[in-house]
Amino acid sequence: MGMSETRLPNYGGQALIEGVMMRGSSYVARAMRAPDQRIVVETEPLSGIYHSKMTKIPFLRGLILLWDALALGMRAITISANLQTGEDEKLEGLPLFFTLLLAIGLAVGLFFILPAGIGHFTEELFGISQWWSNVIEGVLRLIILLLYLWLIGKMPEIQRVFAYHGAEHKTINAFEAGAPLTPESVARFSLEHTRCGTAFLLDVVVLSILLFSMLGPLPVEWRMASRVLLIPVIAGIAYEYLRWTANHQELALVRALTKPNLALQHLTTREPSLDMLEVSIASFNAMRQAEQQEKEEQLVL
Repeated sequence: MGMSETRLPNYGGQALIEGVMMRGSSYVARAMRAPDQRIVVETEPLSGIYHSKMTKIPFLRGLILLWDALALGMRAITISANLQTGEDEKLEGLPLFFTLLLAIGLAVGLFFILPAGIGHFTEELFGISQWWSNVIEGVLRLIILLLYLWLIGKMPEIQRVFAYHGAEHKTINAFEAGAPLTPESVARFSLEHTRCGTAFLLDVVVLSILLFSMLGPLPVEWRMASRVLLIPVIAGIAYEYLRWTANHQELALVRALTKPNLALQHLTTREPSLDMLEVSIASFNAMRQAEQQEKEEQLVL
């Protein structure tokens, strides 16, 4: 979700059901379009983990922040869905933990265990080396990711979510360019952004191909176990790589390296309407206002 020598804050966001969540350095804001077409905005401070010493430790900080970002996103999606249905449910504590655990478990099974199993099967069936079966496994992982994103992008509900995703990108791009935050102005900006979560997914897949291919021959049980145990390592490296490339877009080599990441975002973004951009801008402005107010209060103290 780029960044240049100006080192602007790492603003990020997430598309919701009929809304957008924007995260700053201290606050997160959710703006949602209610069934009666009102824009409902909620703002809350980020947890203390975002200001702890652990977020300064390379590789470890990625795992901590990604877990918390998943929790924030899950809660925000639930709140947005409840607004559309008129229900009032909370997803927090143990229910939130187990929901995240289930979602991660399904993702690990689909994107890591399944390709590893197919890779091992091709090795046994065709008598190829495990190095080649690891490469086949990695290519399958990439194909599954692309196919998954393409298929869900065909669903009308997901297309609207992807349009809000595009609105989020355009809003942050417009702000970082110093443009007025009006729907008409923001609409002119790109759907692509270097800090997008879609880019992180592609980085994880590519790094997994490189890392797993270097492991060499392994018994099938260790092969499966390694795919799960090394996920934190891969995620930590991918987070640092994404952070580094986002902060060095002034380099031609870095811009070339990030082109596949930006291209993949065309599967997870759609051109938003002006009313979607209005929601995204409302979310961003609410987050910025909360952070500026906090700074002013700290100056007074």
